Amino acid sequence: MSFELDAVEVRHGEARRALRAVSLSGRAGEQIAIIGPSGAGKTTLLRVLATSLRPTAGRVSVLGTDPWQVPASRLRRLRSAIGMVHQTPPLPPRQRVIDAIIAGRLGQWPAWKSLLSLLYPMDIAGPRDALARLDVAERLFDRCDRLSGGQLQRVAVARVLYQRPDLLLADEPVSALDPTLADRVARELQSESARRGISLVASLHAVDVALRWFPRVVGLRDGIILFDGPPAAVSDRMLHNLYAAESAGAERPASEPEAEVLTFRPSVRASRTV
Repeated sequence: MSFELDAVEVRHGEARRALRAVSLSGRAGEQIAIIGPSGAGKTTLLRVLATSLRPTAGRVSVLGTDPWQVPASRLRRLRSAIGMVHQTPPLPPRQRVIDAIIAGRLGQWPAWKSLLSLLYPMDIAGPRDALARLDVAERLFDRCDRLSGGQLQRVAVARVLYQRPDLLLADEPVSALDPTLADRVARELQSESARRGISLVASLHAVDVALRWFPRVVGLRDGIILFDGPPAAVSDRMLHNLYAAESAGAERPASEPEAEVLTFRPSVRASRTV
């Protein structure tokens, strides 16, 4: 397994549980979309997989390692093998795009190469190729503060593509993109996963993108997995139940929503919107 969560719980303070007994696993090369309303726990789930957030309870295994049972040096190596695309890319405004992308590999390079790269780019062709996959290669030597929100988001994706991680995570990677670019980014992420045989887990508010590009879709609401299966098995009723409280502007229910179990089988991707 590329990753495995067993009865994972995350609490923020005493009152609120961001994740409630979540069990989820992914095989190498599997592509999984996490969908659900705002506040469902999607980002929290990705942070647990990225080993940047330690759960309150439950068991975590990422790339065959329990991140909370290893020395700090091994944890650093594990984190360098995980690529994370953030919804709001943490890119310094005055940093050049090429330097932002090269930073994706600093944790994998020897210290001397990392230090030299701060003075002069140790690679130009690699970052340019990663940007070209996302139609933004012409901004290679621009400063990040001269890019639009959508261009910054594509730079963040290019950085992870250049990193070549063993586990690829993406938190709302298409939120600032138009439909055409959203499909292109989703296609490149999926292509990277398939070509290199690595797991891809992406949280998406764009349900149509999730159903069109991902062979496995997980519905998360109030920190609970409501369904998990192929897009063809995700019905309109299930989507309505997933987003009902958000669309009605109602408060979250105090009781736990009932989960639906889906059976995996080959399916044809469909396109729906909510």
